[in-house]
Amino acid sequence: QISMHTGQFKIAPHDFYFTIGETVGHPTALSPDCGLRWHYTPPPIFLPAWPVTKANDAPFSSVTSWWSGWVEFGADSYSNTKRDGFLPFLALPKHVSQSLELSIPAAIGVAEERETFVNQGWRIKDSLVTASTPWNYQQYIQNSRGEFSCARPSCVRLQDAWISDRTICYLARGKPAIVQHTGPSRFLPDSAGLFRFQDMEEAVHCLEAAAADYE
Repeated sequence: QISMHTGQFKIAPHDFYFTIGETVGHPTALSPDCGLRWHYTPPPIFLPAWPVTKANDAPFSSVTSWWSGWVEFGADSYSNTKRDGFLPFLALPKHVSQSLELSIPAAIGVAEERETFVNQGWRIKDSLVTASTPWNYQQYIQNSRGEFSCARPSCVRLQDAWISDRTICYLARGKPAIVQHTGPSRFLPDSAGLFRFQDMEEAVHCLEAAAADYE
């Protein structure tokens, strides 16, 4: 929607416009509505493909991209990478009793940067392997204890209550998801199966709370 608003690309007229930003079109929304009426659609999931599985001794994990460019909107210009979302929580493994694992593309990572995360206690996997097929992706989530993930800076700044389709897959498997808060929601819980954190202290609390009452 920002790309439409700033003229980076244009879409032909449609009868309906759908968005994954829950608050887009609301009077208090920070995302531009481009003068259109938007219909919010949550990420869909086919539950029979994601049966509940247990992996109690496994790490909390996430599969993610790492580099994704910049956002320029109004007076704001900032990096919008998952890397920048995770960096403020770089030291998190040293503050929790749970194992944390990131699955990121090795081909576009810098070896020294990966080493920095490993030195802080993160496990690092190559997402080009763990998510190379839909079945590998399913298995990776199945073999995780739950999800821990940060959001891109734009989702946090725009407060559009975005949630990842990946997170929905973890939840469908019966696994808790600890994810960064992206704004008030009409239906997303903050501390019941889905835990949403805003800073390091809350991230620590959410991880330990999920582990303490895992079942």
